[in-house]
This record gives sequence, structure tokens and C-alpha cells, in this order.
Amino acid sequence: MTNQTGTKDNPWILKTPPLSSDFTMYKDVKDGKDILVCTVGKTILHYDYRCLNDLHAMLKTHGDWMELGSADEQKPAKEGTVEAWARSESNPVGGWYGLKKGFRGRFGMYIPPLMEMLGLAEVTHDARGNKMKAK
Repeated sequence: MTNQTGTKDNPWILKTPPLSSDFTMYKDVKDGKDILVCTVGKTILHYDYRCLNDLHAMLKTHGDWMELGSADEQKPAKEGTVEAWARSESNPVGGWYGLKKGFRGRFGMYIPPLMEMLGLAEVTHDARGNKMKAK
């Protein structure tokens, strides 16, 4: 795990919170903006890179475990979850951290494992209803 650098040639190899699927993620630049590129099978999602610091700050303020609540973009996110925060007009970017229309959701599935690997958060690994909190 130590030789993963989060680049396109050497992405972070991660598992979803229930530990049921593998995916990769790396940092890239698109249109002059730092992004995270998340590859799940053949699906590629993009998230604003600043979500890592913003989510960590929000979780620190929250101070306790928060449900992940992962949902596809087309489905509503459960209130009070990480997913709902990542879409909220009251978050630091004023809306979605997901950047690819049609694939802006699932934030609560793919960002928490990276936060955990980077040592920024603790994440539970149950079959469903996983939570996270800041480290």
C-alpha cells in the first residue's frame, strides 16, 4: 500500500466501505482544477479535490460518527448524511462535489475510503449503513 501515490500511473487502490468492491482513485487536473478521478469497473467519476479538506473540516465540526448515505445522482440523499452534505447548497462549494453530470452522486461510497487511507477519517465496514468520523 505504501507505493501507491495517487497518480494516474500509480493510483490508490481502495475498497468500498462494505469491502465488497475494489476501485481506484488518483489526483489529476482538468480545466485548471484539481480533481479526483475514481474508476469503478468501466465507470469513471470525477470529484472536486478540495472535497477532502472540506469534508474533513465538516466532520471535525460535526464531532461524531456520520452516516455515509451513498446514493446515485438521480436519487435523493438521506438527510444528515455525508452524501447529503456533498450535494448541499450550504457546503463550501455551494452544491455538488461530483463533477461529471449523471455521475455526481456516490460521494459517500467512494470518498470515505480515500479519507481513511490518507489517515483523515475512520470508516465503519459493515454490510450497510456505514459511518465515518474525522481523525
